[in-house]
Amino acid sequence: MSNNQKKWSRQVTENSDALDIKVDIFESDDPKEIALSLKRSAEQSDRRKSSPFQSAMSMLTFYINRAGKNLSVSRKRVLENAKDELREAFDR
Repeated sequence: MSNNQKKWSRQVTENSDALDIKVDIFESDDPKEIALSLKRSAEQSDRRKSSPFQSAMSMLTFYINRAGKNLSVSRKRVLENAKDELREAFDR
């Protein structure tokens, strides 16, 4: 991955047009904390273009996809578990 691509994905994560997310939330070891933070951000956003659930899930999925092979197995597990927590938080 080129340096420009790394900067681009980091910039999207930090400066999303749809959500103002807590700094370093994706570094948390608690899937529930990640999910609830994303839920809060999505519900408070007046710039998102889809439902709060879709916006929150999209941001989480984007982060996982952009990190790709750079994610350790344990980090990926935490983030995948955060998806389940997000579904639960939105009663899905």
